[in-house]
Amino acid sequence: MRVVDASHELGVSEVTVRGDLSALESDARVVRVHGGAMAAGVIPDLESPIESSTERDAAAKRAIGRASARMVASGHGIYLDSGSTAMALAQALVERQDLRDLTIVTSGLTIALALEPAVPRYTVVVTGGTLRPLQHSLVSPFAVPMLEALHLDIAFIGCNGVHAVGGVTNVNLPEAEIKSRVLARAQRRVLIADATKLGRTDLAVIGSLDDFDELVTAGEAGPGIVEGLRAAGLTVERADRVDG
Repeated sequence: MRVVDASHELGVSEVTVRGDLSALESDARVVRVHGGAMAAGVIPDLESPIESSTERDAAAKRAIGRASARMVASGHGIYLDSGSTAMALAQALVERQDLRDLTIVTSGLTIALALEPAVPRYTVVVTGGTLRPLQHSLVSPFAVPMLEALHLDIAFIGCNGVHAVGGVTNVNLPEAEIKSRVLARAQRRVLIADATKLGRTDLAVIGSLDDFDELVTAGEAGPGIVEGLRAAGLTVERADRVDG
């Protein structure tokens, strides 16, 4: 449980939540972790399989996928990250029957398979590299040289945390390296993250907010989080709200 989520759900301040968690920890009922707490005796699931994460906040991810797909035009060369939000975008791109001559580079094996129904309208290029389980993604050593040979119109990047001060972060260092490298190869850099990722930070830094042109998000974020990101200079599109 994250402190910000408990504060929003219970209608109390984050200071109150932290105090209650400290009391529960002293009774050995919870274990405090960065940004929140977990039940005592439970091993934290820092990175879950894409098959299970796809089901969480599915409506928000579908909204992000549809909004992001509208940014793509025929003839574009784009990068599509691994992960469940990227999967929603891949599915939305397959539904875009008007698109032609699109080249999609991805480090996600499941993303490439999801795009296969759109071939030959789309050319799908999979980066090389070492296979990581859970996300079925490819990382160094061979992914980086291939990425550095590209010039991309748009890069769609997922993450585990978006914070006004801490920037954009990920739970896994090798994945974060690939994401960071892609940013330097793209003309337009779009962050795709549902509201559960907002206001939190994780271990591996992908980049600062200034490294991204915009964030496409959906779902209910904690009070003031979206406003704080906008105040920090990040353009935020609320994909599930007509008024943005």
